[in-house]
Amino acid sequence: MTPRTTDGDPEHGSSRGTDPAHERERPGVLLHDFLRELTRFMLKFSGEGAEGVARAVRGIARAYGGRAETVLVADGAVLSVAVGGRTLTSTVTAFPDVARLDRAVALKEFVERVRDTRPPLSEAAAGLRRVENLPSKVPRWARGVGIVLFSVGFAPAVQPTWYEIGTTALLSALVATLTVLADRRPRLARVLPLLAATLVSLVTLGLLQPGPGHGGPVMIMLPALFFFVPGDLLSAATAELVGGFLSTGAVRLVYAVVLLLQLYVGVLIGVAVTGTPTRALFDGAQDADLSRWVIVGSWAVFTVGLVLAFEVPWRVAGWVTGLVYLTLGVQAAGTALIGEVAGTFVAATALAVAADLLARPAGRPPRLVLFLGGFFTLTVGSLGLRALTSLAGGHVLHGFHDLMDLVTIVTTIAVGLLAGSALAPARVEKEFPAP
Repeated sequence: MTPRTTDGDPEHGSSRGTDPAHERERPGVLLHDFLRELTRFMLKFSGEGAEGVARAVRGIARAYGGRAETVLVADGAVLSVAVGGRTLTSTVTAFPDVARLDRAVALKEFVERVRDTRPPLSEAAAGLRRVENLPSKVPRWARGVGIVLFSVGFAPAVQPTWYEIGTTALLSALVATLTVLADRRPRLARVLPLLAATLVSLVTLGLLQPGPGHGGPVMIMLPALFFFVPGDLLSAATAELVGGFLSTGAVRLVYAVVLLLQLYVGVLIGVAVTGTPTRALFDGAQDADLSRWVIVGSWAVFTVGLVLAFEVPWRVAGWVTGLVYLTLGVQAAGTALIGEVAGTFVAATALAVAADLLARPAGRPPRLVLFLGGFFTLTVGSLGLRALTSLAGGHVLHGFHDLMDLVTIVTTIAVGLLAGSALAPARVEKEFPAP
């Protein structure tokens, strides 16, 4: 991240950045340095797409009497800041990480405060560092409990049976332990989906050995691996491609496929080690033995798990829960009236409109936090893993049927999100006089 026309430390800006006299003397350099760090932070922690990052950076620049333009990809950006007749340009790189959504909530509140109050840039930069270094309020063991609840709450959506819930509790406990242990090992975290899928596959096929009456082995594995299934990335990538953000959409799509392939390979390793015939990889479902109210209540368990696993602040949990049940209700009603594909489209549209409008007032949670729980209920990512394992097991027709379902549902959700964004009233970006 090296600005072309600044001096001092290229990574952190000028060494005199905290001097008020220097701030008055060189506002362009300090504004550029602050916006560069803000862009890096948003790329890494906010989970916003290209449009959201660009909008926030432009708004802050105008608040300080400047003008900013960004060219973004999923893990980087080129930033140009013009102020006082001078233009400064730099590049920013950051690997996306939305494992802690408390930072995303704090970042939105910070951006709103800076945009409205315009503190000295040195104070704004210090405030951004405090947000970045925000200590975790969720103990590691509680995050592990969250992953278990997240998986157990989702299990009835795969198979509405007590056996599915029981096996998911066991398998997700193993996944949660592995995930918590990998928290402080970034290199290990890059292959965590592969390790988790291998572990789940070994235990399912070697220890549990579910019979035909319990559903296919992949159906038993899916809820425990749902924490790693990249359904959100697949639909976000499709939405960005359809919306014209080709670079960001393409990068997200490739990254989602890599994560999905890690899960697939992990399952196959378990098959090879246990000597299980690949033809056992079918995804037939067991007959339901859960009541409707247990299934409805399971989504509340899922939401509590999401809050803990992704470190969503508890004051936001009510918003997240409301949008989870809104999405479920709209999808169920739409599916009953007009079919699964159209019902999913209507649910995605309703979710996008609701999350966008609810996130706009100051003090509200960011769109990503409001949106994520409802998006998970659409369960698109699991279709990809089911399709790949069915094909590996020789169930070609079934596998291609799942692949077609994956393409159809991903596209439907993406177009529904775009339709929701189009239906929501346009954002009016505030104009600020030059200071």
